[in-house]
Amino acid sequence: MSGMTSFFRSFGHAWRGLRVAFRTEQSFRIQVAIGLLVFAAVWLFPLGDIERVALLLAIGAVLVLELVNSMVERMVDLFKPRLHAYVRDIKDLMAAAVLLASVTATFVGVLVLWPHVLLALQRL
Repeated sequence: MSGMTSFFRSFGHAWRGLRVAFRTEQSFRIQVAIGLLVFAAVWLFPLGDIERVALLLAIGAVLVLELVNSMVERMVDLFKPRLHAYVRDIKDLMAAAVLLASVTATFVGVLVLWPHVLLALQRL
């Protein structure tokens, strides 16, 4: 198998993973929708490069952590009968990681975008 064939096969697996997450995880769908709105705002408003990078990294961090959360939840469910006392803690810890990333991303978004939103509203 050539290197390019392997690369495209890996890429296909990754796209399948995104489709699975989008189809089965409501939180991921909501976060993608919010991420797309922020992504649009990144190009709609006259932001500096650092502001754009901060917002794009925040979007990426939340989505990546949500994918990791979904993966860990599925893996932990495999061990549920034997290690059930830890399953809740593991799931709660992953949910906390996603929550912290989401709250941080929200603060970054508000700090960066709020002045631009206010200015756009004043112009209406």
